[in-house]
Amino acid sequence: MEAETILIGLIFVSGFYVAWNIGANDVANAMGTSVGSGALTLRRAVILAAIFEFAGAYIVGSNVSETVRKGIFDPMEITEMYPPDQAPFILACGMIAALLAAGTWLLVATYMSWPVSTTHSIVGAVVGFGVVALGFDGVLWNKVGLISAGWVISPLISAVVAYVVFGILLKTVFYKRDPVAAARQAAPKLVFILMFVMTGLTSYKGLKPLWKKWEMNPEDPMFMLAVVAVAVVLGVLGFFVTKFSLSRSQIAPSNTEAGKNPVLDADVSRSLAKTIKHLQRVRNNSTDEIQERAKQLLVDAESLQDQALENITTNTDSAELRQVEKIFAVLQIFTACLVAFAHGSNDVANAIGPLAAAYQAVHENVISTKSETPSWALLLGGVGIVIGLATWGWRVIKTVGEKITELTPSRGFSAEFAAAITILGASVLPIGLPISTTHTLVGAVLGVGLARGINALNLKTMRNIVAGWAITIPAGAILCMIFYFILKLIFVDSGWAVGG
Repeated sequence: MEAETILIGLIFVSGFYVAWNIGANDVANAMGTSVGSGALTLRRAVILAAIFEFAGAYIVGSNVSETVRKGIFDPMEITEMYPPDQAPFILACGMIAALLAAGTWLLVATYMSWPVSTTHSIVGAVVGFGVVALGFDGVLWNKVGLISAGWVISPLISAVVAYVVFGILLKTVFYKRDPVAAARQAAPKLVFILMFVMTGLTSYKGLKPLWKKWEMNPEDPMFMLAVVAVAVVLGVLGFFVTKFSLSRSQIAPSNTEAGKNPVLDADVSRSLAKTIKHLQRVRNNSTDEIQERAKQLLVDAESLQDQALENITTNTDSAELRQVEKIFAVLQIFTACLVAFAHGSNDVANAIGPLAAAYQAVHENVISTKSETPSWALLLGGVGIVIGLATWGWRVIKTVGEKITELTPSRGFSAEFAAAITILGASVLPIGLPISTTHTLVGAVLGVGLARGINALNLKTMRNIVAGWAITIPAGAILCMIFYFILKLIFVDSGWAVGG
């Protein structure tokens, strides 16, 4: 019994350990853009993320979790390969090792300020256990391949969506002669679309565990119709509330001083774009001295256009843009909170699946493909997440919010909104594509940066982030193997737990 008590203690410790590191790394992504854009202070971001992540993980969180994350292997094969008195402890040691490995890799990534995927960390760890416990053929490699493909596909999709969203905002708001009036006109429509998307995201991602518990099928046409109806009602309500609120707010005084007004820069940018097209024709259809002079003029015109665009999207000295950014700051905070809720109810809650499996194996001495997730496990995970975010989350928040590209509330909103659309699309579509919240958000920030030109990106930071993504699964697997061999040697090979 002494060995079982120690194993249960290790389950508690490893569960808190991985939750703490999830809070420090994974959860920080949801609020990184809000802090980087200045829409939220770090303190307020931590408070909001703590509330919504904890609510998602504990209140809505998975009441029935798959014991082996994402079905990497069949746990019942352990009962066939090991003696009945050893099998539960083999699984327990493997799941504890997976938690320790995932937590350790997240710890390293956070220290390096790399935003990495909790899902991939745990998948890699469980793959490592599956290989050493069941052999290479015991792992469902097609599933692992699909998950690995997700880390490439999800940031690409969200980057494209963010690029398009921010490009639309530039043309419909920032490039207008009166950006405040344009923002006031666009904001209610954006809120309608935002409420529609976030209602779907909350229904298909955030509340998914509840639908499973109540045996409801999200693919049922009546269910989809109900979600659409609720989304439309909330969207219409948000439309009129936003319109009313903006009508009562005061318009910022105009700043038309030449050289300081981004509205004038928008006119200059449009004129330069036409000039560039004409110069390109001259360059392509001329020779000798005329062609060389056209090339030089083209370089100068492109440089001037870049400067004009930079003034449009970064000059917050004007009263007009300060007012516009305030509107997007509110939208960005709202989006970030719902993304955090959806993340907490799924990614974080499901990450404690190995904990539930290990606890059941030791406490009940059985192996099952399903296991009830105890409420104390959800509470332990929720508390660990909050503490991790509060104590060390600033490192990853700084990377996502400041080191990839310069963010403003409008850019941060574009990134958060694009991430929400991508996550919702992956949740609704029947293809079963696994989407990483981390990779999706980082990809969206990348897309916003690209909308302003390649020079707006910190390529060194992106290189480090991608390197961290690439080694997450193998790093988790190797660490899990090491922890598993140590735990197995102590509790199983020695006969301590089996004999106890």
